[in-house]
Amino acid sequence: MKSIDVCISPDLLHLYKLEEKIVVVVDILRATSCMTTAFANGVQSIIPVASLEECMEYKNKGFLAAAEREGKTAEGFDLGNSPFSYMDSSFKGKTIVVTTTNGTLAITKSRAATLVMIGSFLNKTAIIKYLAKQERHVLVLCSGWRGSFNMEDTLFAGSLVSGLEGVYRHESDSALMAKRIYESARYNMMQYLEDSTHFKRLARLNNYKDIEFCLTEDLYDILIAEKDGALVKL
Repeated sequence: MKSIDVCISPDLLHLYKLEEKIVVVVDILRATSCMTTAFANGVQSIIPVASLEECMEYKNKGFLAAAEREGKTAEGFDLGNSPFSYMDSSFKGKTIVVTTTNGTLAITKSRAATLVMIGSFLNKTAIIKYLAKQERHVLVLCSGWRGSFNMEDTLFAGSLVSGLEGVYRHESDSALMAKRIYESARYNMMQYLEDSTHFKRLARLNNYKDIEFCLTEDLYDILIAEKDGALVKL
């Protein structure tokens, strides 16, 4: 039977074999939620890069460039990491280059996989339906925070494990843990997360609206995957 596993941090990714697997990268607050929103609003592609320097090189070539560090828009860039900033109709059909503290690094580390997908609560059911039809093993990669565990990404990973119950077997205790966290929190995720570190970090920046939006389930029926170094609709 095909399996689903959860890696709680990119720093642990070396413990997993990525070849022949589908990797679902998740950074709920807020990178992968922003990416999902961008595609839902007509962006053609997103190029994820790990560093500010690489992102600035693209900006100097004329690309729209989004950069976030420590929850804030990095100086000199067009966009930050709020999903609402990606609802601009003028971005339709364009390519945006993105770097964030955690999410884009996780994407770039996953490229040995057969397929790298982007996960968020915003398109959760679309991902579950797609994965249920696949024959490959799945690894959900939580972006975490600077290499450490975070609650919101693990919560989403658990929603996939729970949603694929009976179709995929649990590969490890981390998958079981994530599933139990989600099933405990699913009916009030805002309250469940309010004491978590990144929730409080964003709350200090008055980003409650972003948090609430990023925890909204199934707002969009789209799939996003990496192809030739860029994210596109699948």
